[in-house]
Amino acid sequence: MEAIQIKLSGLWVAVMLTFLLGDVLRIYSGDFNTPGMFSGTKVTQPMWLGIAILMVMPIVMVVLSLLLPYSANRWANIVVAVFFFLFNAVSIPTYPSAYDKFLLFVSLIFNALTVWYAWTWV
Repeated sequence: MEAIQIKLSGLWVAVMLTFLLGDVLRIYSGDFNTPGMFSGTKVTQPMWLGIAILMVMPIVMVVLSLLLPYSANRWANIVVAVFFFLFNAVSIPTYPSAYDKFLLFVSLIFNALTVWYAWTWV
């Protein structure tokens, strides 16, 4: 196993923990939606499935970064990290609290590092 695979996996762990920290802080600060609601909209089962798929992606990337062969590994990391970078960059203005914006900014740095390491992996 190459050292870059461990770095990529570690960056995905960092992304996952950053997201989790934001969720925990949101609960403790009271900045959370009514259970079953998201921004005033009732969350349906397909929406919950979509949220679950979105949130499990960094967890899956931890494992794939360690198991995939070079080419697939490199491109999977680039594509998924760019996706999360864009998704979170667009969503930053929708969060009212400073801690959420800060944590999303930190996750953008982790995503940028992931793309950099995967892109420069030779």
